[in-house]
Amino acid sequence: MSVLAISITTVALAEIGDKTQLLSLLLASRYRKPIPIIAAIFLATILNHALAAWLGVVVADYLSPEILTWVVAISFLAMAGWILIPDKLDENEKISNRGPFIASFIAFFIAEIGDKTQIATSILGAQYADALFMVVLGTTIGMMLANVPVVIIGKLSADKLPLDLIRKVTAVLFVLLAIGAVMI
Repeated sequence: MSVLAISITTVALAEIGDKTQLLSLLLASRYRKPIPIIAAIFLATILNHALAAWLGVVVADYLSPEILTWVVAISFLAMAGWILIPDKLDENEKISNRGPFIASFIAFFIAEIGDKTQIATSILGAQYADALFMVVLGTTIGMMLANVPVVIIGKLSADKLPLDLIRKVTAVLFVLLAIGAVMI
């Protein structure tokens, strides 16, 4: 599978039921202006994931290929477990009154810090340092695939998805990615 396809799949699946997907739903229901929200999610994701992928490359420079392989594999296994824990927004979390674009950009960028998808992007950046652009492009596409429908369709799509089943399937896929990382 190509770096682009792995990056898209990893983040799109990791994002299902994630707090940033819930944030997308909250932003859509509050502002009811999907275009500025989607643009903000796109730009915040590019910036956040470019930094995360670069950090993955920096860390990878200090690890031997054997250690990096095991770090990647263990990280994917940790992601498999983390995926099984449903995210929720804090009740005290507030959205800015700055308008849909600025509020969405700030909220999404901050919510993505230390998130599953940011960590996955760092892992992918470390694993595919020679294809960093494709990692960032793929993780951004994956993020958009998971969040744009939530913004557009809103609560209708979130209520009908079998999130428990999706989390379990996603966890299995991360285990397979971990196995693949060791076997490559």
